[in-house]
Amino acid sequence: MPELRQNIATKEWVIIASERADRPEEFVQPPRPLTEDQPEWEADCPFCPGNEELDLEVMRIPERGPWQVRVVCNKYPALQREGERIRTFNGVHRQISGVGYHEVLVEAPQHNTCPALESAAEVTLTLEVFKIRGREIAQDSRIEQIVYFKNHGERAGTSLAHPHTQLIALPIVPYSIRARIEEARRYFDDTGYCVFCHMLADELKDDARIVAKSKRFVAFIPYAALSPFHMWILPRRHESTFLNVTAHELADLGQLLRQVLRKLYVGLRDPDYNYIIRSAPVRDPGVEYLHWYLTIIPRVTRSAGFELGSGMFINTALPEVSAAFLHSVDKAGS
Repeated sequence: MPELRQNIATKEWVIIASERADRPEEFVQPPRPLTEDQPEWEADCPFCPGNEELDLEVMRIPERGPWQVRVVCNKYPALQREGERIRTFNGVHRQISGVGYHEVLVEAPQHNTCPALESAAEVTLTLEVFKIRGREIAQDSRIEQIVYFKNHGERAGTSLAHPHTQLIALPIVPYSIRARIEEARRYFDDTGYCVFCHMLADELKDDARIVAKSKRFVAFIPYAALSPFHMWILPRRHESTFLNVTAHELADLGQLLRQVLRKLYVGLRDPDYNYIIRSAPVRDPGVEYLHWYLTIIPRVTRSAGFELGSGMFINTALPEVSAAFLHSVDKAGS
């Protein structure tokens, strides 16, 4: 019989359609060119070496010689870096001037790579640059929230195949993030515990949905995963903001992130996906009830009318079966 499961941290409900559940192998992507099958360099790619638009560049590593990672301003930014944050209220009409940051982190000079194909050190470098830019942008008093994310593949929303991630720094805290914060605060007020620490302890004890784990992080498919193979990577150390992650933690996360993305790449044949780093608002660091984490959402299904009409999802893959499948994929199948 189908069942409804609730994520205790977000309070989101999901229908686990057990009677129509698909086997993990049914989510393997159809034959198509893999990322590694693409050319290493594209003449018309603005992120490939030799095509750099230097007027958009924010930083590069290393500063001299061939670069490993570059940060550039988005050519068509969602927000404008210059200007004042001005709030306007006119009856039911509210607006804030669209100031903020929209930056692109070019992860590698090679056109035909991705975190699943990179070394752990290269994945770690991407995360380190996220932290560097995040800490710099957080000094801007206009900024309230920084969103770090990666779109891999067309179904995940990417328009350029060259490996890149993005960050958008906003002058407000979006409602969906506020709602999650309030749920975490409510749980802490009721119990005295961080709900994410509680979830992590429960997942480790159950062990049915663990995909991989390391000394400092655990990757698992939540009990109420909204979609097939939807995964969370939680730090074992309680910390509300990604900006306070240590060098040892970054290295550990880089290795584990590469490992689980490699499992998806091998097991599901290079699926499109998004990953997002969920971190506390810039002005609320150090709160006891928040816990930063990274979430991965493979785009192996599509949302339709029910999801739009209800705000709920139907997951046709049992989280326990999905986790067992990924756990069994040889990460060294590289």
